[in-house]
Amino acid sequence: MLSFPVPGEAAVWEALSGVLDPEIPVVGIVEMGMVRGVSLRGDGVTVRFTPTFSGCPALHVIRESIRSALKPLGFGSVEVETVISPPWTTDDITAPARAKLERYGVAPPSPTREHPLFMTLEADPVRCPRCHSFDTRMTASFGSALCKRMYVCNACKEPFEGMKSV
Repeated sequence: MLSFPVPGEAAVWEALSGVLDPEIPVVGIVEMGMVRGVSLRGDGVTVRFTPTFSGCPALHVIRESIRSALKPLGFGSVEVETVISPPWTTDDITAPARAKLERYGVAPPSPTREHPLFMTLEADPVRCPRCHSFDTRMTASFGSALCKRMYVCNACKEPFEGMKSV
């Protein structure tokens, strides 16, 4: 019977770093802070994953992307465990991911540590990702995804999306 070495945790994290957010394909799920941890046991791996939004329609896509990324590593089983506590917040997004969001044209969210359990109904001042002006206004509570809002910049007149702070 052939026996293959089980990959280590570093290989799992490396593979997961290539899994992109399907709704914002310039950032990965690791740098968005959605992967809470990995556990190796025998010839299997469990990935603990927290969605950015509990009603996110892309959850099944993300779970399958995780499984697909880890399959080439040769695990006998890959489990994706959804963890909802503690909830994901926009504070979990890494600084490099915030910069990628901005370059992509999505205003990165403001820090929320002052009130981490509440999503505010009124948006904090949002900086335009194109001209960096704070002279912006929200035009719609929902953008192309439930986790984004639509804005327009009064300075450069460009529309853009911004992530909701949660």
